Amino acid sequence: MNWNFLYFEELNTSHLYQLLQLRSEVFVVEQNCVYQDIDGMDQKGIHLLGYLENELVAYARIFEKGIYFEEASIGRVIVKANHRKKEIGHQLIKKSIQYVFDELKCSSIRISAQQYLTKFYAYHGFKEVGEGYLEDGIPHINMLME
Repeated sequence: MNWNFLYFEELNTSHLYQLLQLRSEVFVVEQNCVYQDIDGMDQKGIHLLGYLENELVAYARIFEKGIYFEEASIGRVIVKANHRKKEIGHQLIKKSIQYVFDELKCSSIRISAQQYLTKFYAYHGFKEVGEGYLEDGIPHINMLME
């Protein structure tokens, strides 16, 4: 795997096209969820792109504290369907967490997790906080790592 952390200004048109295509493929088509993925927040985020043989197969969007939540946050966590079950998701979240702690110097991370993934995030140290809620018709819950 080849991993790249890029600020929005560092993304070229190919990066941007690939990440938007992957997000649409997973969040809109695969999950059958019509929602506004292009939300005006990409310009404020750090984009983690994971390539396998020049194909974008993993992606996450990271925010410094105070942008999305009071804490730093990680979202839009994706692994392309045909590359799941290969531990890439674990690598992706570990790299995202490490970046928040080491590069952004933040001590806590809040995520809005799809509820079916709570065990995955709990494995990496996140704890459920508050009540579940629907976001774009999909059950979510806030999770916190401190």
